Parts: sequence; C-alpha cells; structure tokens
Amino acid sequence: MPETRSPLPRIGDHQLPNRVILAPMAGVTDRPFRQLCRRLGAGLVVGEMVTSDPSLWHTRKSRLRMDHRGEPGPRTVQIAGGDAGMLAEAARLNAEQGAEIIDINMGCPAKKVCNKAAGSALLRDEALVAEILEAVVAAVDVPVTLEIRTGWCADSNNGVRIARLAEAAGIRALAVHGRHRQQRYTGDAEYDTIAAIKAAVGIPVFANGDIDSPQKAAAVLDYTGADAVMVGRGAQGNPWIFREIDHYLRHGERLAPPAEEERADVLRDHLEALHDFYGEHMGVRIARKHVGWYLAGDSRLTTETQRDLKATFNGLESTAAQHRFIDDCFRHACPPAAAPPECVTTKGTRAA
Repeated sequence: MPETRSPLPRIGDHQLPNRVILAPMAGVTDRPFRQLCRRLGAGLVVGEMVTSDPSLWHTRKSRLRMDHRGEPGPRTVQIAGGDAGMLAEAARLNAEQGAEIIDINMGCPAKKVCNKAAGSALLRDEALVAEILEAVVAAVDVPVTLEIRTGWCADSNNGVRIARLAEAAGIRALAVHGRHRQQRYTGDAEYDTIAAIKAAVGIPVFANGDIDSPQKAAAVLDYTGADAVMVGRGAQGNPWIFREIDHYLRHGERLAPPAEEERADVLRDHLEALHDFYGEHMGVRIARKHVGWYLAGDSRLTTETQRDLKATFNGLESTAAQHRFIDDCFRHACPPAAAPPECVTTKGTRAA
C-alpha cells in the first residue's frame, strides 16, 4: 500500500521532496556522486566531511570537498571537529560561501577522527556536545543539522539524551546511525534507539544504517516512526536505490530495475564526471572503486567474473581505456558467467 505518512520532512525553510537522503561518506559523496544521486531521486544529499580547521582548507582534498558548483539547493556542508569556537567559525565561513544547511558530524567512527576528539568520540562528553551545538547554531542564519550514532559503546547508549540536547540547542534535524561507535560498521544496525529518539524529540529524525532496499526502508520507517531514511553504503554502485525507495514508499510497489542500457549510460556519465572533476590522473584512480561497486551489484555476473572484470578495469591507466571498457564490457559483451573476450587490456588495447 502507498505510504500515508505526512508531511514530508522540512529542515528550516527547506521542504524535502521525498524521504530518501544520501548519507555523507568520505571519499565517496563527492560532487559527481551527489549530482548523480540527486538526479536519480535523492531528496537531499550531504557532502563529504570537511575539517573545521580553516588553515587546512587550502589542500586539494579540502578544496574538492567544498566544491558545490552547479549543484541545486539545498547545499549541505558537513563539518567535523572538537572545538566549539572553531566549529562555529567553520560554519560561518561555509555559510558565507553558499552552504544552505550546516551538518555537524558526531557519527564518524574512524580512528583518525575519533583520536582528535571529533566525530562519534564527542558523544562521550555531553557537556561539550551542548557547547558545540549552541555555538554553531548561534554562528549562522542557515539551519544546522546533526549526525550521531546511538552512543560510544553498548554501555553508553546515550542517543536519546544527545537528541534532547540537540533539540534544545536549536538543531533542526537529526540523523541517527543505528550502531554505537565501537561497532563501526560491523554487525547489524539496531532501530530501537532510533525509535526512542523519534519519540523523545519533535525535530525531524532520519534513520541510517543498513538501508539497502525499498522494503528495508519502508520497514525501518514503520518501526522507528522516523521522517526519512538516510542511505550510505547501499548507494555504492547502486544510485538507483533512491528512486526505487521513493517509488515504493509512494506507491507500495517495486519499481522495475534499470535496463542494461540505462546502467551503461549512467556508468558512462559517472565516469566522465569523475574525470572532469578530478582530472585524468586522479579521476582514473577514483573511478576504480566506483566501477568495482557497480560490478559487485551486477546480478548477471558470477563472483569470478566480477573479480576478473574488476582486475581488468583496475589495470587501466587512461580515461579513454576506461571508457572503452564500459562500451565493450557493459553494452556489448558482458555474459553472466564469463569475462567478455573483447575487454581492453591494461594498456588500453583490445585483448587477443
């Protein structure tokens, strides 16, 4: 049955068109991927995490992460750090540069982030959390959102208390990953804490963690009462998941999977956007992980074929060779049980 939830979530003045959001992922949700996911149905996309230290913004990595040129609004910038004043200043500077929503990262479990008392490490210090949230909200006129986990560990499941602090500080929406920090991405996400958070606050709550199908998205929304789902790893190699979830929530039926011609067109467009954005040297290398994810999600291929095709693609060293691979292997010669005989070799010439 079609969904009866209403209304659609709102973040400040920004009314979201649906209930499916692209989660921020370092090294993944760059501008090409955000634009692709938006095109394929994501109601909101969140950029890669940016350090709150402006002295590091001159690096190529930071400049690329802060590049939102040509993107439709609302443009969401996620900042990370452990100092309230520095985070407030980072929020102010990003808002001046065009950010329409500021998102604060208190959910990243990576060691290099947590070791700097940032990301999910902040959940251990509720007083500091409140100080940061209040400082950032006061520093900008745009809405501020927050990303958290359920807590630092199983014995410190303080997500509900953090959510109440967030609402009191003026946070306009809250994304909750259904794992504590020590789980990282292992085990299964749990949704009881997300349901408890939704029941405890009046701001929009977005459920994150293991959302990998339309049916799972609907089940999580029903169970938690959340206002939207946030999709991360489930979108890697499968940007169509956003329109599929949206269609299922609206109409109660599965959308037909993309035709092979569309898969090839989308992959080609994604490849071209990566090369344009990063340049050939970086673009060729960054494309490898994305194509690997596309191959892993191709139901026509055996595990052995996926491995062989990925190895072939990873050996390619030029934009032209990567495009030929897509043309040859995805459109014309990609049988389900064997590697295509016409694939280009690592030097960009056809195999014998």
